[in-house]
Amino acid sequence: MFIVGLTATPRATILSAIRGAGTAQRDQPRPVTCAGAPFDDNDRVTVTRIREFRTLRGLTVRQLADQAGVSTGLISQVERGVTDPSLETMRRIAEVLDIPLFSLFQEPDEETVAVIRHDDRYRISSPHHAITYTRASPGGAKLEVLEGVLEPGGVSSDELRSHPSEECVVVIAGRLTVQVGEQTHVLKTGDSCHFDSAIPHRFRNDGRTAARFLVSVTPPSY
Repeated sequence: MFIVGLTATPRATILSAIRGAGTAQRDQPRPVTCAGAPFDDNDRVTVTRIREFRTLRGLTVRQLADQAGVSTGLISQVERGVTDPSLETMRRIAEVLDIPLFSLFQEPDEETVAVIRHDDRYRISSPHHAITYTRASPGGAKLEVLEGVLEPGGVSSDELRSHPSEECVVVIAGRLTVQVGEQTHVLKTGDSCHFDSAIPHRFRNDGRTAARFLVSVTPPSY
């Protein structure tokens, strides 16, 4: 349980991510080995706010699709709740809309204290990268806290990525390799690493067991 002095998060459902942008084919979800309950084929998260932010930015479906590098059909299907986007597609859309990724799910609320129960967290997964994130902080906060599980051989992204924040990762279990620019650091259980997120970075799991970690990002721009 996390208590944060900001907006409350509504009850979450689970995103079963699909591989690759612009495809309607759904992959079999991977079970979570370190955190939370296994994925259920019937559990889906509804990305409710893409249309809202797209309209605020004055973008058409085609303009958003072109800038995000996906098809107009995919954007339309996601906005209508027909299909679930992959983690990479969600990242691209969030970057074009200039919002934190999890803002695509959050519902505005006026509460000043938020209690997020373990079973109520938003969860996203990328079977392609073998990584799962659950959000432990509420939407709209100035600090975003994510719990990550990275399976052996997995990476947080294909390429090193950057965003305008500062970040701190703490390893809860296993080992996690953190790449920040030209530097590579292997973190063991209990180790932490703080860095400027504007420097391209990513996480790797070169071990034989799943790595479980917490990531704090401020301001939220994941």
